[in-house]
Amino acid sequence: MISVAANDDSARGPALGYADPLGEPFLRTRFAVPAVPATFVRRPRLAAHLDQALDTPLTMVNGAAGAGKTLLVADWAARLGQPVAWFTNEAGDQGPGMFWAHVLHALHTAGTPPPAGTAGSPGGPRMVDHRLLARLADELSGRDRPAILVLDEFDRQAAPETAEQLEFVLHHAGRGLRLILVTRTEPLLPLHRYRAAAAMTEIRNQELAFTPEEAADLLARHGLRLPADATRALVARTRGWAAGLRLSALAAQQSVDPETYLKEFEAGHSTIADFLLAEVVGRQPRQTQDLLLRVSVLDRFGPELAQALTGRPDPGPLLAGLCRQNAFVEDLGHSWYRLHPLFGEILRVHLRARSPGLEPELHRRAAWWLRAHGAVPEALAHGAAAGDWECAAGTLVDDLAIGRLLTGLRADDLTELFSAMGPEAGGAAVDLVRAARELAEHDLDHGLAHLGRAEESLDRGRARSGPAGERLPAGTAAATRLSCVVLESLAARLTGAPDRAEQAMAEAVRLRREVPAHLLARHPELTALLLTHLGSARLWAGHFDEARAALTEVAEAGEVAEEPGVALTELPREDCLGHLALIDYFEGRLDRAESRALAATDATRHCGGRPFPGAGLGQLVLAVVAVDRDELERAGALLDEAADSAPGPGAPDPVTEACRALATGRLRLALGDPAAAAYAAEPAVETRVTSPWAWANTALAAAAALLAEGRTGAAAEVLDGIDGPYGPLCVAELAWARLAAGHAGHAGHAGHREEAVETAGRLCADGRSGPGVTVRATLVRARAAAEAGDTGTACKLLARSLLEARPDRLRRPFLDAGPQIRRLLDSPPLHGLAAGWLYGDGPGAGSPPPLLVEELSGREREVLGRLAQMMSTQEIAADLFVSVNTVKTHLKSVYRKLGVGRRGDAVRRARERGLL
Repeated sequence: MISVAANDDSARGPALGYADPLGEPFLRTRFAVPAVPATFVRRPRLAAHLDQALDTPLTMVNGAAGAGKTLLVADWAARLGQPVAWFTNEAGDQGPGMFWAHVLHALHTAGTPPPAGTAGSPGGPRMVDHRLLARLADELSGRDRPAILVLDEFDRQAAPETAEQLEFVLHHAGRGLRLILVTRTEPLLPLHRYRAAAAMTEIRNQELAFTPEEAADLLARHGLRLPADATRALVARTRGWAAGLRLSALAAQQSVDPETYLKEFEAGHSTIADFLLAEVVGRQPRQTQDLLLRVSVLDRFGPELAQALTGRPDPGPLLAGLCRQNAFVEDLGHSWYRLHPLFGEILRVHLRARSPGLEPELHRRAAWWLRAHGAVPEALAHGAAAGDWECAAGTLVDDLAIGRLLTGLRADDLTELFSAMGPEAGGAAVDLVRAARELAEHDLDHGLAHLGRAEESLDRGRARSGPAGERLPAGTAAATRLSCVVLESLAARLTGAPDRAEQAMAEAVRLRREVPAHLLARHPELTALLLTHLGSARLWAGHFDEARAALTEVAEAGEVAEEPGVALTELPREDCLGHLALIDYFEGRLDRAESRALAATDATRHCGGRPFPGAGLGQLVLAVVAVDRDELERAGALLDEAADSAPGPGAPDPVTEACRALATGRLRLALGDPAAAAYAAEPAVETRVTSPWAWANTALAAAAALLAEGRTGAAAEVLDGIDGPYGPLCVAELAWARLAAGHAGHAGHAGHREEAVETAGRLCADGRSGPGVTVRATLVRARAAAEAGDTGTACKLLARSLLEARPDRLRRPFLDAGPQIRRLLDSPPLHGLAAGWLYGDGPGAGSPPPLLVEELSGREREVLGRLAQMMSTQEIAADLFVSVNTVKTHLKSVYRKLGVGRRGDAVRRARERGLL
């Protein structure tokens, strides 16, 4: 037995011995409380928590390397005001005998005498007499004030029997011992019993992390003062890791621009890398190091994914062990893990240096595994990182996510991801992605070419497969064909091919039965895109009722908030609202057209993302409504606004371009330039099928120019070439033009007058059209009566048209009606009906009349009153004890009755009319 009677000149107690069981001297540095540096940040929240160690037998400070746990306990011990026994473990120590010899020496130097008797010291490095432990526990239990023992780096003690012996002493010492373990791993003590008895204080890795405020204090102690957002960014990158913050601060001190350095420094080439590679990676066996390097390419990983990258069978226990060791592997729950961000950066740099060329292969394996398991965003990212475009494109297509390239806030991100895809990549999915990108940019030639190649690949039945052993998701073939059909519907719309759009929709209905239901539920944008493009193609063909059915289904579907802030269906919904507004305009319903167009433009301003094919259509409808109201300056501004909203170069959307031509032509005609109107009214778009209403509007503009030149015969010939279906508004305008062309009594065109009057009579009696149609039709009948000398009938018809036009401020038809109608309007019986709104001759000129389309209900007034108080829809619902949907229904009715489309306009109009 080694003598323990030698002198020790420690000032804190009498000599116990100067050597361990191997005969080597005790190193004083292992028993001294470490001194804290001048840059140490004392954190009151942690110090207060550590104070609880005085009341519990066991305290564990458990954190990663460099988490600041040793300095935290050292600072606390130095300020405690009573002796603290401190012992720092080392990896070279061997066996329980060595451990207990050091513990006894630590206690002795803190003023706790050794056990009495001959068994006062371990008998050797690998063993300890149980009597020694019993006497130690007995003497500790009799103390008036408990001994405080700190065992630093306790994770270096690997012998299970040491933990058992320590538990024996701790248990039997009772209130005479307060044990504090500073460790990177959980010790082999029965922690559950101490937790259950509330006899344990714990400070773990998450609590050790620096807050932004604490980090700012640490940086300031290094002479660095950063803006709050820069400090928060550094804390996020380091996850508040103390060593990372300190090493970053030391490096930034050497930089001329510390803020930029801390924002952009490369972790893999820094002192942080040296620390982590030595303290964490270097401590691991070679197989574990290889696993860490390989999973570093992943944002998160589980045992199966790690196995796919490493080939190592069942790495689950190893991953769990790394997490328990605080080896910068974080537990996400459900057997999923992630690396600390800085640790991951460093490992990736180390991977490239150790195994050049391995990283792309790891990304490829990860991509195929993630694709097979339905992790779409991650599979896309890894496929792109590996340059495996077949996998990346296949992932997108198999998931039915092809529509994400066309709509939603992430469309640009996906486009950017596939921008590196070279021409060497091939396959149906690759061609579909190329087609989607090009059609989204309105590049018809290339888009249709790639779409055709994708369809040829599918017809040949070319199979796609992943690496050996990887399965592909169910329904892959049907999903690919359905993705193809979605692009077919867009191509049909952009080329003006309604039959092609109908065929695509029929095929989509069939394929939906073959695709897994969960995929369809996850991608509401798919149905929205199909119906939107179908509705647009039907509108181009002049099939207004069928178009309305498809468009309304999308417009009324509501929001599906799958993306932050904006639904994937919001852009198609905005597009549908613009189309429905145009249909309303063609049916003469200016108030509803304006309301829907305003809703469309409001959605455009708030949803962002990629411009949709119909971008700007809402502004264009508002522009033609403004022309009808003789608000020409506003119409011009709206045309400019619509131009700014356009998707950009490429083949334009036919419906939008035809509406642009309609608005521009009408504005030029209202400004008194018929020739320019005729030129502007022809849509600059090439399509497979000519739209009857677009052609009719072009022909009407040309006829107006000819009539202005007095060439009534030529105008009548142009009108004869117009054929439907082209909507009620065109019918009314055609009737007016034919009446004007036949008024001179040309023998060849005498039948035009009778046909025009009959057509106008049918439109007035129909009852399905709005004022934009019926006012024009009534004016046809009034002019015909006036030309026939029946002034009384003409005045009655004019009075009816004025009353009908006044709520919508429909001025343009009267201003274009010619001198004869103008003279009648200036006559005393009619002047009063026209004064103040039609010609702008009065104090209230140009402003809406103080009349309502329909009286507001009591509940609608309550909603309106709260709207004026700037309450949100949810707040109004809560205040009135009704559902949010009920409030929305009331708001729609209020907007309609007030003739507005937005909250602010509703409040303003209500105040003008004395409702508030």
